[in-house]
Amino acid sequence: MHTHTLSALKKALHSKSISSVELVKHFLNRAKKYNPSLNAFITLTEEQALAQAQLADKKISRGEVTELTGIPIAHKDIFCTAGVKTSCGSKMLDNFTSPYNATLIEKFNSAGAVMLGKTNMDEFAMGSCNENSYYGPVKNPWDLQCVPGGSSGGSAAVVAARIALAATGTDTGGSIRQPASFCGISGLKPTYGRVSRYGMVAFASSLDQGGPIAPSAEDLAILLKIMAGHDSKDSTSSSQSVPDYTATLNDDIRGLKIGIPKEFFTEDLPPPLSKILFEAKSVFEKMGATFVDISLPHSAAGVATYYIIAPAEASANLARYDGVRYGYRCKNPVNLEDLYKRSRGEGFGNEVKRRILMGTYVLSAGYYDAYYVQAQRVRRLIKNDFDHAFQSVDMILAPTAPSVAFKLGEKAADPISAYLSDIFTIPVNLAGLPALSIPAGFSGHLPVGMQLIGNYFNEAKLLNAAHRFQLETDWHQKIPEAFQ
Repeated sequence: MHTHTLSALKKALHSKSISSVELVKHFLNRAKKYNPSLNAFITLTEEQALAQAQLADKKISRGEVTELTGIPIAHKDIFCTAGVKTSCGSKMLDNFTSPYNATLIEKFNSAGAVMLGKTNMDEFAMGSCNENSYYGPVKNPWDLQCVPGGSSGGSAAVVAARIALAATGTDTGGSIRQPASFCGISGLKPTYGRVSRYGMVAFASSLDQGGPIAPSAEDLAILLKIMAGHDSKDSTSSSQSVPDYTATLNDDIRGLKIGIPKEFFTEDLPPPLSKILFEAKSVFEKMGATFVDISLPHSAAGVATYYIIAPAEASANLARYDGVRYGYRCKNPVNLEDLYKRSRGEGFGNEVKRRILMGTYVLSAGYYDAYYVQAQRVRRLIKNDFDHAFQSVDMILAPTAPSVAFKLGEKAADPISAYLSDIFTIPVNLAGLPALSIPAGFSGHLPVGMQLIGNYFNEAKLLNAAHRFQLETDWHQKIPEAFQ
């Protein structure tokens, strides 16, 4: 059953050729078998999943079928789930059980989805490797000695290993797309504001965006239709209407204009990756798309800009974890200052501490104008570059990551090197644009992702192009041999 697509299993469930209980038990058994080697789940909600599956079967028997009735999925452990631990991969929240559901969780519950569990992640979504989790690193299903990417590495790993049909993730600087690339699956970062952030634990509020992770673009379209929409609980949520993303998946792409940014295709891009991306370009050309050379001149400043703005917002958002209200609290504090210092010092990991310190510094008196204000100005220039590009093209083709998945521990002593893993994804978040990553080939035994970037709220066009590419190729159907 795990080799079938989400849409195929939907039909099987609705036709009663299989039951949700059978389907959920199958995936729970795979999770129990494979999670010890992958470390992709923080919490497996077996009892709750089976109860939801039984309810789904009753609804199907009564003809009360909704979009995802009985379909098992996994949620990144950054989304609040009522009665279930929401840890954000941190010791700080290891004892936190959410009293309410995030809006995204409510939407999936309303659609009838079954939650298999909560997936492992870089602590508070800070990282590009999933080695920064209090619960230990996640392993890449294609090579257990390699990282799966981050911060949504747990979600990417369970989908790649077909332990879940699909999963949710969040993307602040590439944290859906980069792990999708490293794990050989499809992942979509929607337009900022397209998916509600209510109940999604904040890292950097002007950059964070929830999105779907699945084997194919068709699956992403089904999931985004559920996730998207206005939420009065989120002031940054867009009121723009939500289209049926599945309705235009098969549209002809003849005449589609795709931009190739010269800044992304330089001699620094490894030749195997460049070759794969230009082979993908040929596939689009055979389908009638045309390519236009474009320039994104300020994209080179994206990483530096991001690592001023994101830590600044993180330092403010994480100030609430003080050992007083909820979360981890140190033992036997001497006084209030000791309580604050030891609770935060013991509760946060090194990467989170590093970013809090960075963010506090750039917001401090004497440095705010020199760093934070300047970074916001450059952010605007990056947005303007994209605005100019979309005057002549419909979307942009780019690498997702500058390499395939690297070895566990390879970049542990060099945070800057790890930060550069997001060099091609970060500009998209700074501009608030939608983008997706889909598999485009292999370099050796490891997958390579291709990124498609669209204009605001143009997810349907991106999904259409990605789906048509996947009709011509089979990279998205590949499953790691050990998990077949």
